[in-house]
Amino acid sequence: MNKKVLILGGGESGCGAAVLAKKKGWNVMLSDAKAIAPARKALLDNLGISYEENGHSKDLLNDCDLIIKSPGIPETAPLIKEAISKNISWEDEIEFAARYASGKTIGITGSNGKTTTTLWTYDIFKRAGLDVGLAGNVGKSWAAQLAEGDKDYWVLELSSFQIDGLRKFAPDVAVLCNITDDHLDRYQYKVENYAKSKLSLLEKQKAGQFAIINADDALTQKYLDRALISSTIFEFSVEKQNTAAKLNADNIEFHLTTNSLIMSIHDLALHGKHNVQNAMAAGIAANLLNIRKEAVRESLQQFEGIPHRLEFVASVHGIEFINDSKATNVNSTWWALESADKPVIWIVGGVDKGNDYSSLVPLVQEKVKSIICLGKENHKILEAFSGVIPTIVETASAKQAVETAYQLGKKGECVLLSPACASFDLFENYEDRGNQFKEAVRSL
Repeated sequence: MNKKVLILGGGESGCGAAVLAKKKGWNVMLSDAKAIAPARKALLDNLGISYEENGHSKDLLNDCDLIIKSPGIPETAPLIKEAISKNISWEDEIEFAARYASGKTIGITGSNGKTTTTLWTYDIFKRAGLDVGLAGNVGKSWAAQLAEGDKDYWVLELSSFQIDGLRKFAPDVAVLCNITDDHLDRYQYKVENYAKSKLSLLEKQKAGQFAIINADDALTQKYLDRALISSTIFEFSVEKQNTAAKLNADNIEFHLTTNSLIMSIHDLALHGKHNVQNAMAAGIAANLLNIRKEAVRESLQQFEGIPHRLEFVASVHGIEFINDSKATNVNSTWWALESADKPVIWIVGGVDKGNDYSSLVPLVQEKVKSIICLGKENHKILEAFSGVIPTIVETASAKQAVETAYQLGKKGECVLLSPACASFDLFENYEDRGNQFKEAVRSL
């Protein structure tokens, strides 16, 4: 082949694309504006892949046939704009990986619940004994895994950033969990732009493919009317009855085939209205690909959930500590507060992504006793809740936040880390934030 591919970004996505491209005969160059982790440099060195770090050289685009960029790099980045001006094609790792995948694909996106739904769907397929891989926005990059070998099925979590980098690829089954105000800083602070990104995954599908959507989600339904979708749509709902999965009293009912499945919500491994919806989406996806219902039922009853999402950490002198660090937007935190059944000491804050906290005010009034800010810039939180909650404390570390919460708490109350914000002001990522929170709780 000997065509030159330029990989922009030396993280999980970029290095994965570089490994796959090298194996498929491309002439690979990887460039990162920042430092590349030592382990990733060792990987590139072992494979003989050229790379540079801490900046892009001026002649980087010379003789370049294709650019694969990491999803965190926007189309407006100077190097991408220069490539466009020179008619050099670009795409993201998911699109590039799809060239070399032949298995059935399930692509799952949404502002909230996509990781849980992705892992739940993957769990169903594993329990059914199928040859299935897990990739995308969770775990190891799809490209890196395809360099090792293909699978019969791939369950992919897809962020809006990853969807933006797609050209032709569309999953055989697409799941849109919901649309809420998230990542608006990337979308000109316009929810319609963000919604368009999410729905474009469905618009890329063809007749004969399937789309699964949330009939209860107002923004999904609003912008669905503006989308051009050729695939067959199946809906799930906890409020409506004419859907592929519905709630009838306390029972979830799946009615896609004559071999329907009915099970009590009390038998679900994960509780809360949002997890009923996640279970419905995963169950429909499995049903559409003819997974035996015994595997679906077993998974819905036994799936263990994911770290950092409403994760019970410990009970210290009767005070529960819950790690919901993965709640990086307002809607995700809304679900966490909605599911609380004890007075809450709420730890919130971080990098604001254009948040509007007004939707949380009624829940906060009803359920929250005290607020602890965990971030460098808390003015929007203080502005939103100063007249609502009498006790608001600012802290600068997970340890300080946990110790303050413990001092404020009483037996029978709950300390909930549900930040509604990104983590990059004080932490490496939401996992680091959650892990530091858990460590601080265990040190009490």
